[in-house]
Amino acid sequence: MNKITTTLLFIIKDNKILLAEKLRGQGKGLYNGVGGKQQPDESLTQCLLRETKEEINVLPKDYRQVANIDFELFYKGEFTLEKMIVFIANDYQGTLSQSDEMRPVWFDIDKIPYEQMFADDILWLPQILNNKTASGFVKMDEKFDIIEHHIEFKDC
Repeated sequence: MNKITTTLLFIIKDNKILLAEKLRGQGKGLYNGVGGKQQPDESLTQCLLRETKEEINVLPKDYRQVANIDFELFYKGEFTLEKMIVFIANDYQGTLSQSDEMRPVWFDIDKIPYEQMFADDILWLPQILNNKTASGFVKMDEKFDIIEHHIEFKDC
């Protein structure tokens, strides 16, 4: 069974949230934060910075960890245990641009397109946007439909 650790970043600025449309691979056509798989020789911070730079060509500023969610899911066709560490940043440096993998798009906080995101995002993203931290687990099938979940929230 595969085990991976991933980072996920949401940039929040001027009452807007930066999401990115996945242009290829797993999740193609869906919006999400930016991030990806931690490499064996990387810290979480290094992973967060590298993935953000690769996917949308900026570096986050004033970021903080807000969630730790464990997933049981199928990743690249294999049953995988994924530990996802979620961050929020209040700013960034650089010029946003599209990569071959992600297209960045700003949304008003009250108009997040949850119907075009992974099914689990609506379980925890609204809470972390309301100054909560989240921890828990989500089990998904091969189509990324939720089978089971338990997420707890605490005030920041």
